[in-house]
Amino acid sequence: MDSFYYSFNNYLKTQFQTKVRRISLNAGFGCPHRDANLGREGCFYCNESGFVSYKDIKLSLVEQIETSMAIFKKQFKAEKFIAYFQNASNTHAPAAELKPIYDVIKQFDQIIGLAISTRPDCIDEQKLKLIDSYCDQYEVWLEYGLQSIHDKTLELLNRQHTMKDFLIAVEKTAKTRIKIAAHIMLGIPGESRQDMIETALAVAKLPIQAVKIHIFHVLKDTRFAEIYSREKFEFINEQEYVQIACDFLEHLKPDCAIMRLVSEARQDLLIAPQWMNQKQKILHAIGSEFKKRGTYQGYYWRKDK
Repeated sequence: MDSFYYSFNNYLKTQFQTKVRRISLNAGFGCPHRDANLGREGCFYCNESGFVSYKDIKLSLVEQIETSMAIFKKQFKAEKFIAYFQNASNTHAPAAELKPIYDVIKQFDQIIGLAISTRPDCIDEQKLKLIDSYCDQYEVWLEYGLQSIHDKTLELLNRQHTMKDFLIAVEKTAKTRIKIAAHIMLGIPGESRQDMIETALAVAKLPIQAVKIHIFHVLKDTRFAEIYSREKFEFINEQEYVQIACDFLEHLKPDCAIMRLVSEARQDLLIAPQWMNQKQKILHAIGSEFKKRGTYQGYYWRKDK
């Protein structure tokens, strides 16, 4: 337990007894939800430029890996790495086309893991079989975007999938050796504190080994940017986020690794809330709140079961 919660860094230290860093990669995938031919405009909050390491693919995957490893070795003394296919939906291709892309990790002995970010409606049995095959040699994760268990919220975000779709993907993946992570968003307009706690309660009952928590925010060049310019909806403030984050973690399983607790975005693209880029300050405040409450991640988990 990293003080009051189980950080993914602590999970990696326990698993590998050395410093491990994730390398974010752009393999040039698109997204089935961003297809103008089908009249799909994507999630209303999505602007990849706001958070990814490689927005375009000027560098090959090999070059991206080599560049990132050199930086992480120097700055963080990292010795092992997880290749994280981050941009867009990284299962958005037939399994036969995915294999040579994922196989790039086999060129690097220092890569010990494979992580793939995708949508719950962008997976099938053939893709799962392929991804599971890497478990013979690697730590393998599938990260599914969920954001909220509430379908009304998914409609607001224009996710174009339901909670049922997510549950189906998790059920199928849980039959493999692949570890599962869920991306969650806190502070979405229209969601109450109880709505967000209900998401934590639901995730805690599923075979999910990690969560990645995002703060709802608005970036330039998104549909939400257009909506915000007209409606000026309210964001939760920093103090409210600290309270909600603690609430959320209290209801998770204690052994569910927290891949991210405070998200950040490129300052030049961030419209609001401006406080979200004060990561260390917010993390400190969350620790202080847990100390004040006398609680920690998983505090209510057994009572919730």
